[in-house]
Amino acid sequence: MDEVFVAQDSIVRKIWGKADTVLFIFAGAAAEFALNKAVDWLYFTGRLPADPLGRLFSTVAYARQIIFAKKDDALKAIDQITAIHQGVEKKRGTNIPDWAYRDVLFLLIDYSIRSFELLERQLTSEEKEEVFAVFRQVGSRMQLKGLPENYREWVEMRDSHLHSDLVRSDFTDDLYRQYKKHLGPIRYRLVLQVQFKLAPAQVNKLLRLKKSFWFDPMLKLYKLSRLFKADRVLKGALLPADYKVRIMALDTI
Repeated sequence: MDEVFVAQDSIVRKIWGKADTVLFIFAGAAAEFALNKAVDWLYFTGRLPADPLGRLFSTVAYARQIIFAKKDDALKAIDQITAIHQGVEKKRGTNIPDWAYRDVLFLLIDYSIRSFELLERQLTSEEKEEVFAVFRQVGSRMQLKGLPENYREWVEMRDSHLHSDLVRSDFTDDLYRQYKKHLGPIRYRLVLQVQFKLAPAQVNKLLRLKKSFWFDPMLKLYKLSRLFKADRVLKGALLPADYKVRIMALDTI
């Protein structure tokens, strides 16, 4: 039997095996991508402003592909990601900072935990350590420097990164204009509320996100709808048409 990259009974597979959890991770990533001081790298190719949802979705899709792959296939996918970034570095004539790579890895860890806890239940300390360990494997394969050794160290580094690597810039405001354009006003307002619920305090502060009274009742209604298998109807109504099929296909458990 082929060895898998992530154990079949891992909490990471449970987190990334549901479309709505992945969507919430996607929403949180969209907030931090816009604030990261290295976001100019994503503008360098022109792909992010032209198709911000597609660019962010591809990042999440790559992560999910790795999680559910056989070990050899997962390692090949990680190596492909590394090669793509090296190609961009060569074109620009300079290297992406190590901290920028770590930031992306760290936000995938953080929003995996935050999204699951918002939609499902609190994770145990052991489960959080497991989430960290899986993504650390990815970072290690990418030969990233300065990775934390355990979840406790990651918490400290994550907090430091949030206060040193994020800034609201013209790129931030442009990306949010693109989000609104591609999502439409109703979906855009919904994404802002998901981001408010998920994001660390520093992200909310920089983006000046505010709570709307209607979101908590709507979230409770959505959770209830899943008990009656009605959530696919709601997701279908809320998702952009271009991504509906791809996102619905993320449900594997």
